[in-house]
Amino acid sequence: MKINRENDGLALAKKLHEKNVTPFELVEQAFKKIEAENPKWNAVIHTRKEKALKEALDKDFSTTLFGGLPILVKGLGQDIAQEPSTSGSRLLKNHCAKQTSNFTKALEKAGFIVIGQTNTPEFGFKNITDPSLYGSTRNPWNGDYSPGGSSGGAAASIVSDMVLISGASDGGGSIRIPAAFSGLVGLKPTRGRTPIGPGSGRGWQGASISFALTKSIRDTAAMLDVMQTVQELAAFQTPLFEPG
Repeated sequence: MKINRENDGLALAKKLHEKNVTPFELVEQAFKKIEAENPKWNAVIHTRKEKALKEALDKDFSTTLFGGLPILVKGLGQDIAQEPSTSGSRLLKNHCAKQTSNFTKALEKAGFIVIGQTNTPEFGFKNITDPSLYGSTRNPWNGDYSPGGSSGGAAASIVSDMVLISGASDGGGSIRIPAAFSGLVGLKPTRGRTPIGPGSGRGWQGASISFALTKSIRDTAAMLDVMQTVQELAAFQTPLFEPG
């Protein structure tokens, strides 16, 4: 994994807006990378290839910041309607989400194409990623080690170049620990800063925050700009800030 301004999320979004590459091409490339790398690292637990490729062809991303960039979401609390929602637990092995989470909707509004879900320990309660349902995720820097947790699959998906930005969440270090273990940028935003729900407005009294792992500070800053929100019915609210 190389980290510089030529190969982070905003750099590729710029190429998308300049029409040097298409969303369809990037989604295809991401799936090829997953097929090649995931057997080694076990970062991804579910893919949605046909749907993602169709979205890449059908949707207009011209007015969005990220322009049709592929992204993976965490297999815990970042649901897509009618797709697996297991939280890494054998108890929920066959459970599918009834509705798309507000966080995932915000990612789509920002111009991302969700291509699948990443591995997480059961209910996110560990700082390594080794659920019995899916098995352990390994760190692509050194396969003898863990990428951390609970957003370990997200971290491994970036380090192995499957995606440039990956959905993550943090209650007690679940973004920050994988960032430290994997050489990534991991910010836990303020309670109430990013979308929550529907149906989970007081998770950990607002301590569990959905956000992302990235390769660069500027990607993290851009994500904070586009993902910030004030939800009228949310238990915790944080005033909007001026982007940039």
